[in-house]
Amino acid sequence: MFSAIARVFRTPDLRRKIAFTLGIIVLYRLGAHVPSPFVDFTNVQECLSDSSNTQGLLSLVNLFSGGALLKLSIFALGVMPYITATIIVQLLRVVIPHFETLYKEGQAGQARLTQYTRYLTIALALLQSTTLVTVARSGQLFGTTSSTSCSQLLTNDAWWAQLLMIITMTAGTGLIMWFAELVTERGIGNGMSLLIFTSIAAQFPSEMWTIWQSRGFETFLLVILVGIVIVALVVFVEQSQRRIPVQYAKRMVGRRTYGGTNTYIPIKVNMAGVVPVIFASSLLYIPALIAQFNQTPDANGEVAGWVTWINNYLTKGDHPLYWLLYFLLIVGFTYFYVAITFNPVDVADNMKKYGGFIPGIRAGRPTAEYLDYVLTRITLPGSIYLGLVALIPLIALSTLGASSSFPFGGTSILIMVGVGLETVKQIDAQLQQRHYEGLLR
Repeated sequence: MFSAIARVFRTPDLRRKIAFTLGIIVLYRLGAHVPSPFVDFTNVQECLSDSSNTQGLLSLVNLFSGGALLKLSIFALGVMPYITATIIVQLLRVVIPHFETLYKEGQAGQARLTQYTRYLTIALALLQSTTLVTVARSGQLFGTTSSTSCSQLLTNDAWWAQLLMIITMTAGTGLIMWFAELVTERGIGNGMSLLIFTSIAAQFPSEMWTIWQSRGFETFLLVILVGIVIVALVVFVEQSQRRIPVQYAKRMVGRRTYGGTNTYIPIKVNMAGVVPVIFASSLLYIPALIAQFNQTPDANGEVAGWVTWINNYLTKGDHPLYWLLYFLLIVGFTYFYVAITFNPVDVADNMKKYGGFIPGIRAGRPTAEYLDYVLTRITLPGSIYLGLVALIPLIALSTLGASSSFPFGGTSILIMVGVGLETVKQIDAQLQQRHYEGLLR
């Protein structure tokens, strides 16, 4: 293994790409610690020192920003606007025929879709930065807390000061998007995925240190062992796939013979990735957000009953009802997302066009029905796996008292394992091009 790693750094082109990627990551992490204008960084640090303040509604977004959101830094929004814009554009392909046409046009059409995604990212960044500044100005960024420092996060409440903060955070999102595209073009791996990986990994040391301090070395060691087991299981499932054999008939074009090959269609157990977890978290976030803006007591000094019910069961994530709803939403969204990203009819038509068929299945509609049957059956264990992994940080939250960004579970481990595997495969492919021997064996 060490000789393979040494080969990576002995290859000038690969070494240059890795150095460029690491440089962008350093700049990204540096920006996450630079506060926006008119932010009282002392009060922000005091509020962050209380771990209970980081378990509020914005914990998922804070996880994706590497902790920059609650610090109100210039990169406070992180990659979340780009992720949301990408998902929206992908879903609009089902609704708007023009988007689907652009997607099928190849590189030129997909470049247009990428441009639309950039515009939507900036629009969402404007909206989210306005919301973040408004919430910080109202003193509700860290939830309902008795600390006076958490309600005085800004040093200037003037409209022009807030406008400058909004412009700064939106510009930070645009800069992150540019960083990600630079890494994709000139570095190693997918730029946006690597920045998400960096944001999540940056919180690991502090989370593990918190567990050690609050629960002792024995619990810390237990968490490490459980983490190794979870990572191994996630790698196993993420690499698992059902291979459907496909044969291509021989055909004559002039004097040359084409086809006659055997291949397969790989259908992964987890085709949806981490998107269903994000969907479910966002949907459960909506009732808590509505309840947060209806906390005003009535004439009798009591809060509305439905607000109390939401605060008790759908806010902190420590109740079995929340776990059940979260799990069912993830299962439902997994089926929904797989249905819109994998079209068995299109796959069957493409196979028929090039003379391909599944042994024992007729081409055309029977092939599409067979693919749909296999996809439905294999998505069930994939959705259950996603739901169980996503519940790990919620269970840790109620048993260990860890924060909702618990290191070994949920969204964080799914993203880190997926990005890590993909990046290692890209390095392996580039090594094989130059040395005929890759990083993996």
